[in-house]
Amino acid sequence: MAPHPPHPGGIIGHEAILELLPRLKAATLLFSGPEGVGRRLVARWYALGLNRGFPPPPLEAHPDLLEIGPKERGLRGEAEVRLEEVEPLFDWFQSHPRERVKVAILDGAHLLTEAAANALLKLLEEPPSYGRLILIAPSRETLLPTLASRALEVAFGPVPEERLRALTQDPDLLAYAAGAPGRLLRALAEPQAFRERWERARRALEAPLLERMLLLKELLAEEEGFYALHALLKERPGALLALEAAREALEAYVSPDLVLARLALDLEP
Repeated sequence: MAPHPPHPGGIIGHEAILELLPRLKAATLLFSGPEGVGRRLVARWYALGLNRGFPPPPLEAHPDLLEIGPKERGLRGEAEVRLEEVEPLFDWFQSHPRERVKVAILDGAHLLTEAAANALLKLLEEPPSYGRLILIAPSRETLLPTLASRALEVAFGPVPEERLRALTQDPDLLAYAAGAPGRLLRALAEPQAFRERWERARRALEAPLLERMLLLKELLAEEEGFYALHALLKERPGALLALEAAREALEAYVSPDLVLARLALDLEP
């Protein structure tokens, strides 16, 4: 297979999506897919292309682009997109673009509070002719049905590992990335933090039960810890399912102590 030339916008993979987006006319798009695969980068590329033409110049700040989203992001879903974070959209869309199209990127659309979602619904029902809204969420199912029904989904999948090998040949890093260039780039930028997290995850899978519970609590307090465990468990399907079930339980606000105790038992070597 011939190597792909580096994308001028820094985007890795998703060639079919980049080809499709300029042809779409929908006012609201949903960029769904795993964290770190490049949804935000492609959203910025699309916004710039709508104003400067496709393919757009290298990514840069643009006055007709507005990005909003949760102030925090964590595995247990503590972050929210509140009404006060959505309200600026209405005033911003009142004025015409400086160039062609105003584009708002709403990150973490699945974290909208009920009040924020209801307010946003009014904008989705009557968007200005010069406006585009891009919602970013893990999947259509994680959005409120009233929002999902008004958005055209563009599904992002993991980037093939061979595309990421241009960045590293380290098997641990590639397993940890799991097809997400953003996660891989963050790990490459902070190699010591990655190695410490990786060794903590490895130790958690070998430690006695009580120590394992404490290490799991540390690791599952952040998404990066989850992905380190996920990579190390890829040859243990049963344990992998237990880890994913624990993540879903934590996101659903099930008692953390109960979830961690059950997971520690399920991860017995």
